Amino acid sequence: MGKAKRGIPSKSEDFNSWYPFIVEAAELVDKRYPIKGMDVWRPYGWKTMKLIDSLTHLEMERTNHEEVNFPLLIPENLLEKENALVSRLKRAREEGVDPDDLRDENDEGGFKKEVYWVKHAGENDLEIPMFLRPTSETAMYTMFPLWIRSHKDLPLKVYQMVNTFRYETKQTRSFIRVREIHFFEAHTAHADEDCATKQIEQDLEIVDNLMHDLCLPIIKAKRPVWDTFPGAFYTIGIDAIMPNGRTLQVASCHHYRDQWAKAFDLTYENLDAKQEYCHQTTYGMSERLMGAIVGMHGDDSGLILPPAIAPFQIVICPMIRKDSDIDVVSKAEELGDKLKSAGLRVKVDSRDIHAGQKYFDWEIKGVPLRLDLGPRDIKAGTAFAARRTGGKEPLPLDNIVDECNRVLIEIADELRSRAKSHTENVVLPLSSLEDIDEGKIYEIPFDGTDAHAETIEKKTGLSFLGDSTSPYSSEMPCFMSGKLTRRRVILAKTY
Repeated sequence: MGKAKRGIPSKSEDFNSWYPFIVEAAELVDKRYPIKGMDVWRPYGWKTMKLIDSLTHLEMERTNHEEVNFPLLIPENLLEKENALVSRLKRAREEGVDPDDLRDENDEGGFKKEVYWVKHAGENDLEIPMFLRPTSETAMYTMFPLWIRSHKDLPLKVYQMVNTFRYETKQTRSFIRVREIHFFEAHTAHADEDCATKQIEQDLEIVDNLMHDLCLPIIKAKRPVWDTFPGAFYTIGIDAIMPNGRTLQVASCHHYRDQWAKAFDLTYENLDAKQEYCHQTTYGMSERLMGAIVGMHGDDSGLILPPAIAPFQIVICPMIRKDSDIDVVSKAEELGDKLKSAGLRVKVDSRDIHAGQKYFDWEIKGVPLRLDLGPRDIKAGTAFAARRTGGKEPLPLDNIVDECNRVLIEIADELRSRAKSHTENVVLPLSSLEDIDEGKIYEIPFDGTDAHAETIEKKTGLSFLGDSTSPYSSEMPCFMSGKLTRRRVILAKTY
């Protein structure tokens, strides 16, 4: 009946209209703040984001990272230091030489064109201009040498959840492309390259755990050289697969080796009382996770939130009958208290409005499970359960906590099943450079040259995501050169 009457665009037919409509209709953010690309988080959206953050906090605690909080402002001379390093590493990569053989040059690299500047304080011009952090390498690595002296201080593993700022010039889109970004970043320092590599492996394990809870289909790919952050030895990107077949980078891991340590004089005394440079890594994620969840799990009725991050996992709707002698609102509150005491996040919707309006409100917000409770249900000793993923059943009130937990697990499993099915239908082997379907992601065996890669990108209109972290199980001929390889390269249209 009239989803169109409700004003919800069709997700399958017009994703680009559906997405911004749902983001605002579900009261995640309000885009009307008078600075483009800086949305206001509304309570429901912020609670969802904080629940995502809480999963990340748990993973950080489990892996012995410690939380820090660095200042928002960074002095200009630190950006110049970063730009010089990034410029040198980029030139070394292009020329195929050791970065230590090159001198720093102040090319315009790094984030210089993307930052917001602060050049006045009150009526005074600042002697050294400052900028709002676009990320925190320069701020943190200025302090790390003060904290690390000896091998006993290693590994150093810290993280923070802060807002970062980048002057985005492209069209903004809530969560996906914004100018003020809710950002998670973990930074580590290690004794040698092997220890840093083990940290990257642990980061990818953390990614798997988080994406399991968020029920998101992802691709993990080692970025090609031309798409690796110039300050990194290598970069692994984590891309969510969106419903229209595009990919959205939601996280990344960088292995820095010792290049940043050399720039910031980050050394430690080893067991032989000699000074060595640390090896470093970073792991970052952003509010793009929220954009991926909206896009992947939503439907023509609104959001569908995974139970792990739903502000309300269960909404209880008392069915008020004026001719009944049963106080269903009171019974609904009792039921809500029982479920809350078991650790579930519950909302009792006792508004005196038509049931259909309640259903619409909670459907669009993506609450995983709705319990309807009327006089007849109470007499039968049940609550009538409706899953946001589809399906209805009565649940016995005398075992309601276990039953609700069972259903929530099944809802999460259903979302994972849908995500897996979507991936299987979207990711295909590439058969021809001319035979490209809209909304598909392709994989190829590839061990060719940069020129081969450029040819593929130009002819297909797809971007190289890089080498999948899951290579082929046996050697296959390279798509371009015919050389045998196990490298599985992913091609996609990206956000």
